Amino acid sequence: MRLKEAEVEVGYLYLTNANQYRAVLAMKDGFMIYAPSIEGSEPLNLMSTSLPFDNQPFKKCQIITFAKKDYQAFEFNGIKAIKHKLNESQFAVAIAQCNAKSAISALLAG
Repeated sequence: MRLKEAEVEVGYLYLTNANQYRAVLAMKDGFMIYAPSIEGSEPLNLMSTSLPFDNQPFKKCQIITFAKKDYQAFEFNGIKAIKHKLNESQFAVAIAQCNAKSAISALLAG
């Protein structure tokens, strides 16, 4: 399933058909920064604070490019959907794990 650009939102977690989790960290002027997990990731147990982005470099791309990937519904905190809202703590962990703080600041300032 492909996403529409309007379905891509900051602070949400998505799962590609290659089992790669992607957390959207920032968006501005048609561009975005996201945290990707490795492909083939195991299903998340999100009752813990563990996220699969540790030591994975953040990615920057056009929002339309991100949306064109094939995504699948997945379960997050007992709800099955195509995207899931990260809480503040999970969002902060994703940013820290892929070391994206300065890149997010640069994108939002630009």
